[in-house]
Amino acid sequence: MYYSSGNYEAFARPKKPENVDKKSAYIVGSGLAALAAACFLVRDGQMKGERVHILEKEPIPGGACDGYLYDGLGYVMRGGREMDNHFECMWDLFRSIPSIETEGVSVLDEYYWLNKEDPNYSLMRATINRGEDAHTDKKFALSDKGAMEIMKLFFTPDEELYDKKITDYFDDEVLNSNFWLYWRTMFAFENWHSALEMKLYIKRFIHHVGGLPDFTALRFTKYNQYESMILPMVKYLENYGVQFHYGVKVENIEFDIKEDKKLAKRIVVLRDGTEDHIDLLEDDLVFITNGGCVENSSLGSQNKPAEFNSEIKPGGGWDMWRKIAAQSPAFGNPDKFCSNPEKSNWMSATVTTLDDRIPPYVQKICKRDPFTGKVVTGGIVTVKDSNWLLSWTFNRQPQFRSQPKNQLVGWIYGLFSDRPGNYVKKAMRDCTGKEICMEWLYHLGVPEDQIEDIAENSANTIPCMMPYITAFFMPRRAGDRPLVVPEGSKNFAFLGQFAETKRDTIFTTEYSIRTAMEAVYTLLNIDRGVPEVWGSVYDIRDLLNATVQLRDGKKITDMDLGLKEKIVLKEAIKKIEGTDIEKILKEHNVI
Repeated sequence: MYYSSGNYEAFARPKKPENVDKKSAYIVGSGLAALAAACFLVRDGQMKGERVHILEKEPIPGGACDGYLYDGLGYVMRGGREMDNHFECMWDLFRSIPSIETEGVSVLDEYYWLNKEDPNYSLMRATINRGEDAHTDKKFALSDKGAMEIMKLFFTPDEELYDKKITDYFDDEVLNSNFWLYWRTMFAFENWHSALEMKLYIKRFIHHVGGLPDFTALRFTKYNQYESMILPMVKYLENYGVQFHYGVKVENIEFDIKEDKKLAKRIVVLRDGTEDHIDLLEDDLVFITNGGCVENSSLGSQNKPAEFNSEIKPGGGWDMWRKIAAQSPAFGNPDKFCSNPEKSNWMSATVTTLDDRIPPYVQKICKRDPFTGKVVTGGIVTVKDSNWLLSWTFNRQPQFRSQPKNQLVGWIYGLFSDRPGNYVKKAMRDCTGKEICMEWLYHLGVPEDQIEDIAENSANTIPCMMPYITAFFMPRRAGDRPLVVPEGSKNFAFLGQFAETKRDTIFTTEYSIRTAMEAVYTLLNIDRGVPEVWGSVYDIRDLLNATVQLRDGKKITDMDLGLKEKIVLKEAIKKIEGTDIEKILKEHNVI
């Protein structure tokens, strides 16, 4: 496997890999990474679909990319996915996945046209005082000291950031700024999360710094992630004859490990409650989704809280990874991520409006009619003075194809599930759906004497507790996540958010798809490059833009500097007078 850039290889079709007709593939899980691996196997690996087996413990595919109408509950989305125009592997894949709505059109075509015609942007990023504009006004509100703290982290070597927290590098100059409000709520970072991951995120999305305050950096699918992304992939794979095996829990994978060779020999499964195994030949390939950010998720209801159940049980992604990791240090350290669910959880809730009482409050804040089918909130609205640090969003409606035209389906989440609410004096994790809705309505500005009635009769709210949803952000070091293809591996690879690949960042759809592409291309020796991570961090234009944007447009000549620093800066500017360096710095408003 190698990386490529540019369009020379982007449009090329690889030759059929040697001996691929003799191989079978077994894929553990059916989340985005697993489905992507199957797609790359049949598209670029040209493996026969009937020789590709997807082993899924649940009765439906999709993993964390869900979106369903549950009988007796209502509409549920545990989370949502926003995309970037430089998700190179993702768009490489979705150009080949046919739309399930429009004949002759790809998922990429659909997505591209939609976001061109209806670009995403927010008209109110944050509220305060029960629905009033918090007037973040597209400003980061960073002091010079805070901006320097971010710059220092940017240039700190990865090795110095191993096992370090964000608060080891940022103090109140950053943590009390609009920058941190935007960042922590958009990406679900907590103060105690990994400083290394924070740095990687800044580098990865340096080209989008200016789009963070109003979400112009983001793009969204038409419907929820399950219907817009997962279902087209499943249909594509089924048309190729790929075998889906539901109700199959993978409990362990047994390896034959020698000094220079690692071989997957057996998959131990629980099939409909009965222990079974799949013996593997050396030609067989195994793709392992290890860990799981939505493992142990639980749903509540309108009148029932979601359980906080963090016990790791056999047949889940964490237990399987522990058993695999016990066989070799090369297979990572799962306990680095799953041992402290109090630091890796947050809660979400799906709210469905049932009549016309709530939509006017939504419209007042987002400043758009939510029933037009176009962008509504344009991303999350964060309640700045919420004890739960509540954020909420309504994407384009309908979010579900089956959704009645007079209903809205939106999503609420709180980063602090253990703190009492401002209106409902209970921890979010102890609240029913109705109570979470009441807290949200309070922050929307609904009159207090109407809150309970509206929450009970004008909405249906389903809470979801996810104990490990940000497990991948826990402080870590090299080796805690296994390489996509560990050294010496002959027939297996790791996929998804807990596998390790270069330069890309977890908690993105791109990361899942990238690990899948790298895994398939490596094990089948596919003669085509994997698109490298977009190189904005090496582009002087993006670096200059981000530097100025972080300081809300202020030039470096406006920095609060000491006398010595001012003299040095003045002399430096004098030396570049009349050069292209001066020209580009002026062009990007640096001087």
